[in-house]
Amino acid sequence: MFSEMVTIIIMAVALSMDAFSISLGLGLLGINYRRIVLIGVTVGIFHAAMPLLGMFIGQLLSYMMGTIAHFVGGSGLVILGSQMLLSTFRQESSIIFSPRGIGLLLFSISVSIDSFTIGLSLGMIGLKTWVTVMSFALFSATFTWAGLLLGKKVGPFVGNQSEWIGGFILIFFGVKMMVGA
Repeated sequence: MFSEMVTIIIMAVALSMDAFSISLGLGLLGINYRRIVLIGVTVGIFHAAMPLLGMFIGQLLSYMMGTIAHFVGGSGLVILGSQMLLSTFRQESSIIFSPRGIGLLLFSISVSIDSFTIGLSLGMIGLKTWVTVMSFALFSATFTWAGLLLGKKVGPFVGNQSEWIGGFILIFFGVKMMVGA
């Protein structure tokens, strides 16, 4: 039982690292604390829902859906990052992407897509499934909050460059996700 818990925790941490890295870039935009809480909760929910969805779809579609899922998720991050970069050329300081509504859903899906592919390959049933899924949700929400808060704290030090840095971070992880590295 102990080794299974260690395995689950290691998987949860590994899946949450992308959420942390990408949230760090998003946090540079100076998001308020209430929005940070909402983003973390939403990412956590998606990190729970995606592996469940993957488990229900099953092993038969694993290869095909895994490839498509990584491409869609990576494309979303590249689009968001590109929008952040393009917004630095606009006269007004508002960005095209906002972690609200559709933007929040797109962000949550993008950072949770790995959980979907993991769910396709998980063969666990009963309590193990729920422990795994809840661990994914808890760790991803926590790592998302940590990235957003750290980005929010660092943002004032990098000033106007924060949108460039955040955009490049999102593009880098989007391309990395699409390439499969």
